[in-house]
Amino acid sequence: MRTLRGHHLLCVHGFRGMGYSPEFVEKMKEIVEEIRDEEKDFLVKVVVALDDACFTCPHHGEATCEADPNSEEHVTSMDRKVLEYLGIEQNGVYLKSELLQLTARKVHPDDLDYLCAGCSWLQYGVCKEGIANVRAGNIQQK
Repeated sequence: MRTLRGHHLLCVHGFRGMGYSPEFVEKMKEIVEEIRDEEKDFLVKVVVALDDACFTCPHHGEATCEADPNSEEHVTSMDRKVLEYLGIEQNGVYLKSELLQLTARKVHPDDLDYLCAGCSWLQYGVCKEGIANVRAGNIQQK
């Protein structure tokens, strides 16, 4: 079972190899490959906390994001917005396929302006492109 924070449910669709450190990039790449593998379904626990990707980020503390004094509040805010938007529960366990279907049905690329407001990665456009691909039924991205 994977543990992913709420906003990472959206990040995985736009991931293109950028990240906070080589270790983080490798871990996200591993997670993204599993998410994009249409042959593989598995359980995902959705959290508003550090997740499988966070523990390889150089900005993680014992239990919180410590990139800057406002980071924890910012990332947990994004997590909560995504959970509410998708209609899922904190610490809920869902099939990957279920989360992909919810994302495809409920999230539009421009919704990221609200859901991910203030995220430094949003400016690159890859996240909106990733969500557009999921909506089109194409999770296998280059």
